[in-house]
Amino acid sequence: MKQKKRNIYQHNNLPKWNLNDLYKSTNCKELKKDLLNLDKDCKLFEKKYFQKIEKLKAKELFKAILKIEKIDTKMDKILSYAHLLVAENGNNEKNKIFFQQMQEKITSYASSIIFFGLELNSISERNLKKLLKSNELKKYKNWIINKRSFKPHQLDLKIEKLLQDKNITSYNSWVRLFDDTIASLKFSYKNKKLTSSEIFNLLTDKKETTRKVAAKSVGNTLGKNIKLFSTITNTLAKDKSINDKWRKLSNPVSSRNLANVVQDEVVDSLANSVIEFYPKISHRYYSLKAEWFGKKYLNYWDRNAPLPFQSLKKYSWLEAKEIVLNAYSEFDQEIGKIAKKFFDNSWIHAPVSEGKSPGAFAASTVAEVHPFILVNYLGKARDVSTLAHELGHGVHQFLAGKKQSHFNASTPLTLAETASVFGEMLTFKNILNNTKSKKEKKALLANKVEDMLNTVVRQIAFYEFEKKIHETRKNTELSVDQICAIWLETQKKSLGPSIKFHSEYRYFWSYIPHFIHSPFYVYAYAFGDCLVNSLYRIYENGFKNFEKKYFILLQSGGSKKYNELLKPFELDPTKKNFWTKGLTLIEDLIDDLEKL
Repeated sequence: MKQKKRNIYQHNNLPKWNLNDLYKSTNCKELKKDLLNLDKDCKLFEKKYFQKIEKLKAKELFKAILKIEKIDTKMDKILSYAHLLVAENGNNEKNKIFFQQMQEKITSYASSIIFFGLELNSISERNLKKLLKSNELKKYKNWIINKRSFKPHQLDLKIEKLLQDKNITSYNSWVRLFDDTIASLKFSYKNKKLTSSEIFNLLTDKKETTRKVAAKSVGNTLGKNIKLFSTITNTLAKDKSINDKWRKLSNPVSSRNLANVVQDEVVDSLANSVIEFYPKISHRYYSLKAEWFGKKYLNYWDRNAPLPFQSLKKYSWLEAKEIVLNAYSEFDQEIGKIAKKFFDNSWIHAPVSEGKSPGAFAASTVAEVHPFILVNYLGKARDVSTLAHELGHGVHQFLAGKKQSHFNASTPLTLAETASVFGEMLTFKNILNNTKSKKEKKALLANKVEDMLNTVVRQIAFYEFEKKIHETRKNTELSVDQICAIWLETQKKSLGPSIKFHSEYRYFWSYIPHFIHSPFYVYAYAFGDCLVNSLYRIYENGFKNFEKKYFILLQSGGSKKYNELLKPFELDPTKKNFWTKGLTLIEDLIDDLEKL
């Protein structure tokens, strides 16, 4: 019997995005025209510039960059549109087919221009220094330097083309299989079949029995599919290992670090600092939470449970909008105005629905359009925080897109989480300062600590899990039991003795999309949180012209290196004490909790 859609899907008349600013439909004239032009432009670019890049003078190289930037913009615009359609409803067969078709077409077109990056990197250092002194190329200096960081790891043109073309039937196919499987999963709960967003929402329910039943259902459902998830994980990890071997990358995380424009040792310093703080923050907090519940320990389904002293207030969409916009506007009027655009112009997709991507994200699309935001809004305090987070991404992407060209607008992950986490902090402080009840203040502080632990501790634990999986997979396939054992080991180490794990929890690694979509992405969350904690501290201490400098940082996108952009704030992430500053803020919040 077909079940009726529950009211949750129509919660408070939630907004849906309008993608017309990208394309009006999958068959519209503009899309067809762009595809046709792309094919022509790629072929013409290859004809004009193949085996000639090394010999180009500054003005000619500048023209070539402008042309390939225009090509790349069209490609990203088409792929963004296809991705957002699938994110909106992954169960829609037409959307899935369209997405696959666009991936295949774009990959085919891109194959003819892949030579550009290889030849750009073939320019001698001596020549490049001369070229970068020209007024034209100054704009793309950082982009060119970042491109050249991959020089030691690039392969022959034919091999690069082969790898790119094969992605469609190799890496991308496995990712698609994972996404399709996750989107189609149904979780049993009291004679109902729930989506992943709905079932995970129940893990924060007030009733322990509800949380327990939901958690068991998640574990059992994942367990039934664990062989498939294990095969996907093993295959993609080996695929990465092969690529890394060919590219002479000895460390599995090095490719991610190169893309993020951050040194291996800086990421190692971040991870080691967080691990060192496990007992001081996560172990300490969960012990405190167990005390509040009158227990010796918490079951894993209690980790995100509402606190005994917490009101379970639900926020309407209008309330959430007002809270977030007030927080942004009080910090800076201009940033508040930009944030308001997302609500006024249908750039947000908020309802929970079948087939919709779980979680939340901000899609930057292309500089000439604007970002789009996806959330699954259910009215909880954490949903308000998530909205503030993604809106921070959106504002960042919008400002960078307006100020920078397509290539320079893209922000490396080292700074990409800055505005999002800062927006969260602004919203939290706004709510906290407007709360008079001591009980509510305590609840807000505790929720903030939990969010920080989920962002910093959990993500570094994920990072450690990934490292061990990828290191092991270099030499041998991992069994389901081995993957589950590594998962439990890293979880126990990070969360501490006050969290009890049950047998079905061993499968919880398998639903986390970052492991599949973008290996080692997760440390960026911890990077961003610790960075923002340091930023916010100097903001609260009245750092001179903070708002102006912050605005410039957001506008800069990826036009400068992250350490250059942080210099005006007198912050240096290469130093270990930088991470300690951010982590002690979490420690201080736990101190405040104990005093209330």
